[in-house]
Amino acid sequence: MKTALIILAAGKGTRMNSELPKVLHPIAGEPMLIHALEAGTRLEPDRSVVVAGHGADQVRAATVAHDAMIAVVEQNEQLGTAHAVAQARASLAGFDGMALVLYGDTPFIRPETLEQMQTSLAENDVVVLGFEADDPARYGRLVMDGQQLDRIVEYKDASTEERMITLCNSGVVACKADLLFDLIDAVDNENASEEYYLTDIVGIARGRGLSATAVTCDAWETVGINSRSELAKAEADFQSRARAALLEDGVTLTAPETVFLARDTVIGRDTVVEPNVVFGPGVTVESGATIRAFSHLEGCHVSRGSTVGPYARLRPGAELSENVRIGNFVEIKNAQIAEGAKVNHLSYVGDAFVGAGANLGAGTITCNYDGVMKHHTHIGAGAFIGSNTMLVAPVTIGDGALTGSGSVITSDVEPDALALARAPQVEKPGMARKLFEMLKAKKAKQQRGS
Repeated sequence: MKTALIILAAGKGTRMNSELPKVLHPIAGEPMLIHALEAGTRLEPDRSVVVAGHGADQVRAATVAHDAMIAVVEQNEQLGTAHAVAQARASLAGFDGMALVLYGDTPFIRPETLEQMQTSLAENDVVVLGFEADDPARYGRLVMDGQQLDRIVEYKDASTEERMITLCNSGVVACKADLLFDLIDAVDNENASEEYYLTDIVGIARGRGLSATAVTCDAWETVGINSRSELAKAEADFQSRARAALLEDGVTLTAPETVFLARDTVIGRDTVVEPNVVFGPGVTVESGATIRAFSHLEGCHVSRGSTVGPYARLRPGAELSENVRIGNFVEIKNAQIAEGAKVNHLSYVGDAFVGAGANLGAGTITCNYDGVMKHHTHIGAGAFIGSNTMLVAPVTIGDGALTGSGSVITSDVEPDALALARAPQVEKPGMARKLFEMLKAKKAKQQRGS
């Protein structure tokens, strides 16, 4: 069945006390909205629509940056969830398939759960996602009649008996798109909140003799984020589950509670991650690597057998081949480091290629930015860069070449050549003693004067 996603992202999120729209607050390095969108990608949706409201321009920018093919529509008045879904009607005109309604502030629904809803819709007209709550609190209740969902009752409108029900409504709905909008047209706002509830489509469908049912999931999948404290708890919950998954997959985390992961972090088995490592978005670490303590990685790829850190930073575009060694206090940005190369401590390599087996001494700097443009540095295979060398890009160091320590290299160096670019050392016997005596006399004179 063809699938369209409708992601509701119009809420202001007053309790966040923020200028940033609620759905753009990050969990595991990415906005909640992106988590919700990615949950639906396994269904290979033919169309996706984000319904924005508060901070619509920001929501649109974040959505387009993630996927320029996703439509963004605005709900100028917040009149309820049914009204919000109705704003997607024009974007889905003529669409013949399932519409799946998700929420931009509910980031943890698993793709497997959505696949269950998709399967269930083949035998039902409306499918709702529910969960068993230990504390139902103010959630809407799912009123079942055997396997059929009879209706959904909002807490404000529920009777005492209905409030005893523990099967609760997540708000996630699957329905054929044309039927969904037809049912929404019949929704009214005659309720305690005077809003157009999406949940009312179940009762309307049943009244027409159509079928409805509920698919259930773990309660944590349906958690909605409405405040900073809930955001912090959601982050902690995500990290706990992600760490547990890595341990189960054969990754060693020597202090799991100190390692922080992004939504898309991929780490191969038999990799060792030491304490206090942070993974930003877009990181893949292959099997058998070692990420040492206090390192920070984002937008990079680390191949098998490589060692990073401690106290290293890999920025977007860093590509490490097999058995690379990145030392402590090293930063790599937009650079390819070929097999077996070593970038030792206190170095910066940006916009560069480092050849196989090359060795960069401590304090090596690629001077890649001239204040306006970025420039490339090429370091050949087997080259040896002496400590405290500055390579002023654009520049090429040939295979097997050597630069003397403390050099400032501004021109290309041919293969197997030695390049020295520093002032000659000058020695003046006795001058140090005379200079110190002069300075001490000057200081004494100043003290007498004061």
